Amino acid sequence: MTRGPDRERAAIIGAMVGNSLEWFDFFVYGTASALVFGRVFFPEVDAGTGLLASFATLWVGFLTRPLGALLFGHLGDKFGRKNVLITTLLMMGIASTLIGLLPTYAQVGLLAPVLLVVLRAVQGLAVGGEWGGAVLIATENASEKRKTIAGAWVQQGSPIGSLLATGSFLLVGLLPDDDFYSWGWRLPFLFSAVLVVVGIVLRLRVPESEEYLASKQSRTVEKAPALVVFTQAPLVLVLGIAVSIMAISNSYFTNTFMLAWATGPLGFGRRIILNILIGATVVQFVAQWIAGHAAQRFGRTRVMLVGLGIALVFTVPYFAAISHGNLLLITLTMYVSFGSICAYFAVLASFLVYAFPSRVRYSGVSMAYQFCSALIGGPTALIAQWILNSSGNNPWAVAVFYAVLMLLTIGGALGLHRIMSHRHADGKAARAEAEAEAVKL
Repeated sequence: MTRGPDRERAAIIGAMVGNSLEWFDFFVYGTASALVFGRVFFPEVDAGTGLLASFATLWVGFLTRPLGALLFGHLGDKFGRKNVLITTLLMMGIASTLIGLLPTYAQVGLLAPVLLVVLRAVQGLAVGGEWGGAVLIATENASEKRKTIAGAWVQQGSPIGSLLATGSFLLVGLLPDDDFYSWGWRLPFLFSAVLVVVGIVLRLRVPESEEYLASKQSRTVEKAPALVVFTQAPLVLVLGIAVSIMAISNSYFTNTFMLAWATGPLGFGRRIILNILIGATVVQFVAQWIAGHAAQRFGRTRVMLVGLGIALVFTVPYFAAISHGNLLLITLTMYVSFGSICAYFAVLASFLVYAFPSRVRYSGVSMAYQFCSALIGGPTALIAQWILNSSGNNPWAVAVFYAVLMLLTIGGALGLHRIMSHRHADGKAARAEAEAEAVKL
């Protein structure tokens, strides 16, 4: 059994790499839904409606994420984090590989999109239990001074997964269009079979969470952790949902909706936009690394609010660049906005983890994040596309939607920070009172 720094390092690496592979699978679907699925699985409707149908299947994965959070959160709080994380990784890899083997609408008719929706639902179940568990096993095995940085490193799974997903479609996008739409798009999904083997080998080496083992030894493991969250911490859960909004919406707004918008109505080439998105993942990786260290020094809430505030201010120049169709300005303003939100995203992991007590932490964190996915974050691309279609391709209509999501996230951060500050003050007062009583005795 690893100890000290070795244990911490093994937990962080195993959680981050496994999380990267899960997000690769999830982002590959998002990219394919913007570029391929409308044409391959919904060819009987016009391009705009096909894209909406494609984004609707994307949302299915978000709708099943809360079910995954309830199921795997329950199992993770009762039986430990490690085995649950191996299960979620295996589920995701199998589902993604099978998507790569699906027949098209032209081959089997309506059965093709039905099978696509079923496999997307399995992906959602898997990722519903993945994020919370990966964050927990890394932060709970880290020393007190490095918990924020440990959480930030797990969050690097998102840009790594996005980079792999976008890069894989950039490579297969070099094929002629006929080959790309007939078999090239399948290759990133089939590659999941290789990646999942690597991920499981690394996950098997990850130590179980020390804080979970301590709870088990003290016999404070709850029989129904999800019920405890609903009944004893409903406000924390609601605010946890709110503070997670841009963590989910940001990626799917940029990597899915913006990809479809830029290569559709804005008329930019697929390869150019995919290269820009690869640059965005590099920006995300750097921003999250800096933010993790900054939060360790200046506090989580400050870093989150600064990142969200910068992105909110840049909403106007970002969409002004879009309205003028200037690719250079779109790229620069997108990088500033996207990178600022990623700074908040890096810190969200440890911020949300310690909003819930350890005995129900897997359930609480997973429920907050994944309920947000289903209710708000998941339909971001679908809603943005509907707004764009309804407004006659007016970027400012989408800008209002984007800004509202940002404001709701800021409100969640402020509310949850206030609750945790009061809890901390009450805890200090209780300890001081207990010490005073002990002195009297």
